[in-house]
Amino acid sequence: MPNQKILYITTEMYPYQEDTNMAAVVNKMALKMHQEGNDVRVFMPRFGQISERKFQLHEVIRLSGMNIIINDLDQPLIIKVASLPGERLQVYFIDNEEYFKRKQYYFDDEGTPFDDNDERAIFFARGVIETIKKLNWVPDVIHLNGWMASFVPIYLKTYYESDTYFKDAKIVLSLYNEKDAPFDKNIGEKLKFDNISGLKALDNPSVQSFVIESMKYVDAVVKGDEFLDGDLDKAFNETSTPKSEYLDVDSINQLY
Repeated sequence: MPNQKILYITTEMYPYQEDTNMAAVVNKMALKMHQEGNDVRVFMPRFGQISERKFQLHEVIRLSGMNIIINDLDQPLIIKVASLPGERLQVYFIDNEEYFKRKQYYFDDEGTPFDDNDERAIFFARGVIETIKKLNWVPDVIHLNGWMASFVPIYLKTYYESDTYFKDAKIVLSLYNEKDAPFDKNIGEKLKFDNISGLKALDNPSVQSFVIESMKYVDAVVKGDEFLDGDLDKAFNETSTPKSEYLDVDSINQLY
């Protein structure tokens, strides 16, 4: 079914990240849907490892300049864009000096998770939502990949609940075996600032607990990795959300 507007929200995509299943899968899905005549956009964080010169990123002034308030602090939102090398497929990058300048992704060189991983995820989720609205482009399908993207449906169904912009969009969540890590113990206060409370994930806030929480807020859950680990596999098996086993790239459009 061509002529769908498909939004990929991801934390990894080849060639910006290499050697991971998620990066390869997102690249292949986005390219296939694009080549079949759909209107495809990709949003991801502009991590410090992504070379702006190599991939020809440039700032989109009309989309930048907004501030997002996280825990009572104003954080400037910078939007950069590039075309996927060799393709006319637009990839948008959410950037901010405070959150995405560092060269590591989620853990420091000693393997300790960053204290502000929760704030980075909140900023990313809200940055994507606000930028899509500014683009005046309404997706038919939103496909989430990577734990940071799991904050998007939580925000859409709580903070943005009365906003009708995304009301007809169907949300697909892909599950991957990502390294779990605890969040800052004050994450509940940060979410309360956005009038979000009562999440089960706050009992033991972590990367995985928020991915599991987000399964309640989406229209379909699919395995991004063929075999899921422990608690994630258990949550997948127990969810009442419509779900699908691992799909190869050629079958993904059946889901849409």
